[in-house]
Amino acid sequence: MNDAMYLVAIALSWIGYGAIHSWLAANRTKQAVYTRWPKLRPAYRLLYNGIASVLALPPLALTWLYPGPALWHWPVWAAWGAFVAAALGFAVSMRWYDGLDFLGLRQWARRHEMADRCDTFVLSPLHRYVRHPWYSLGLLYLWTRDLNAGWLVATLIITLYLIVGSRLEERKLVEAFGEPYRRYLKSVPGLVPMPGRRLSRDQADALACGDTEADKPH
Repeated sequence: MNDAMYLVAIALSWIGYGAIHSWLAANRTKQAVYTRWPKLRPAYRLLYNGIASVLALPPLALTWLYPGPALWHWPVWAAWGAFVAAALGFAVSMRWYDGLDFLGLRQWARRHEMADRCDTFVLSPLHRYVRHPWYSLGLLYLWTRDLNAGWLVATLIITLYLIVGSRLEERKLVEAFGEPYRRYLKSVPGLVPMPGRRLSRDQADALACGDTEADKPH
């Protein structure tokens, strides 16, 4: 396989992964599965995460094995600083999430309960600056590592996917939380922090509680 074909293979593998990942996350897909196989409902999140993890292996392997040299090198302090900042950001934000619920283990453990799961509108400190802090932290890490042509192609596609995916995710969040989330969309940028567009702690708490008048950026 020549260099151009290898890069095309990397691109197509990540595009395919993104398409399948989004399809599995779509409400329409979930409802179709729930209707056809109702017993899979409590296991869907767990299966979704498992399938996503397995499907990520081929594009990751293709990208890691690409033999080309790095196109540029970041200073060690910059690369490690970004890595530490991203890791700390993930660790801090996890305090505002139920890890077992995120993985799908809690839904499976409570599979015999009849009540439907009720999502809550949670705003961690990082959500006061960007609407998708995990995506932002992931992009910070990806773009501050040494990139060869293979990783550059992968990173460009992942970036595009996160931009598009965040918009699709927001549609579902608007359906779930209504006007408070619409107000939140207007108050905080999506992936890149911007001066003058953030919420104070009190504003974030009030908005998460449904107070749509407390959302003006600080």
